[in-house]
Order: sequence, then structure tokens, then C-alpha cells
Amino acid sequence: MKQLGLVLCVILFTTIFENCSVRNNFSSGEWIDLTHDFSSETVYWPTADLFKLDEVYRGYTERGYYYFSNNYSAAEHGGTHIDAPIHFAEGKNSVDIIPLTNLIAPAVVVDVSKKTMKDSDYQIGVVDFKDWEAQHGITVDGMIVLLNTGYDKFWFDLEKYTGTVKRGEDAVSELHFPGLDPQAAQWLVEERNIKAIGLDTPSIDYGQSVLFESHQILFGRNIPVFENVSNIDKLPSTGSFVIALPMKIKGGSGSPLRIVAFVQD
Repeated sequence: MKQLGLVLCVILFTTIFENCSVRNNFSSGEWIDLTHDFSSETVYWPTADLFKLDEVYRGYTERGYYYFSNNYSAAEHGGTHIDAPIHFAEGKNSVDIIPLTNLIAPAVVVDVSKKTMKDSDYQIGVVDFKDWEAQHGITVDGMIVLLNTGYDKFWFDLEKYTGTVKRGEDAVSELHFPGLDPQAAQWLVEERNIKAIGLDTPSIDYGQSVLFESHQILFGRNIPVFENVSNIDKLPSTGSFVIALPMKIKGGSGSPLRIVAFVQD
């Protein structure tokens, strides 16, 4: 009887999977990688430890099989990564307990690149979101919101991407890149119900921020943030589906992130 029950369960599961909307939704389209490689060229905050990769062994062993292994080290916050709410909000979610429903969801792209290319200190405002919603006839409720500033194209030019090539505390005051206006962050948490928000710059707050208010506002409502996201410009304004899975660091304030998007044909 137990074997019969198992067989029936397998048949039932297979039938459901073959006909479920999730499978059908992913049957025709394109996966787009939104993640920068981690390497010696990866962008980190000027005061953070850089990514380091040390080779442990590469070659054939005495027993005749090939073996290759590295050790790596890095700060939590650098490259394509997630900021967990606990990063700026005491008692809120650390990276290991962020609900998967905040990390796997439909996504929208708000393109502000025409404005940011004219102003490296541009702060994405409420009007940008309201204009986007009016144009597309939907709200950003229930979405992972990705902000396309156009800065992804500067990834390999540290001065253009961050505003400075310096490192250390003295470099922080020289940072210039776009971010989210705290008033817009407040609007999002009070007037909308988003899953997460990400962008293609080093921080959700613009480079010249000293209080990191957008971080504080979003994280106070347990909304995670994705930073240094790549290829946002390859996504449509609506209709993509994002999977953003971080390294599950227990108690972590952030983590390297592998984020991808599916765009249906």
C-alpha cells in the first residue's frame, strides 16, 4: 500500500507540474544574468575589504585525478549584493531570514538614465515613480522594483562609476552617483507595497549622502535592497520575473547576490 501511495503521489505531482502556470510561464523566453562577476576588479565601498581569491591547489594529485580549489574573502557589501534590513535598522531581518517572497517576484524597471546622465548626483524622486505608473497604467505594488540609472556601463571605469578612484575614509566624501531620494523611499513604504528595490549603482542612497536616509526608511519596513545590479537596461519596463538569491549568511547584514531575470517572448 505504501508503494502504491508513493506511485500515486509521483503521478499526481508530475501531472500538476506539467500543467502548472509556472512551468508554462518559463517555457518560452530568455534568462538574463543581472550579476557582475566577482574578481579583483569588483567595485567595493572605499572603506570595505576587496574581493580576494587565493588558489589552494590546481593540478593532478598523486592519485591521478585532477583537483582545483580556491579560498576567497570579501566584505559583505560589494559587487552585486544584497543589503539586508538589519544593515541600517536594528532588529530587522538579517540576510538569512529575508522571506523568499521578497526575493522571487515579478519585476518592473523604472528608467531614469536620461536624467542621471546629466546629473551624477540625481536622486530618483516620487515624480519618477508617478510618471512611470501613469505611462504604464499599473502601480509598482507587489513588484521587485529595479532602477535603471545607466551607470552599469561605467562598471569598469571606477571614477565614472563611483566618482573617485581613491580608497579609504577620505574617498567617501568624493563619491558621486545617483540614488533614491529619501522622500521617494518614504512614499514607497507608505503608499506602495513593494517586495524589494535594486539599482545599478553602489548604494540605494546617492553618493553624497551622509545619513543614508533611504536605507533607513526602506529597512525600517524590512524591504531589502539590491546594489550594483547589472544589465537592468536589457529588461523591459514590465513583464520580467526576478530571482535574487544571496549567500545565506546567518545573521549577515548583506551578502553577495546572484540575481537573474526571466523575460517571456
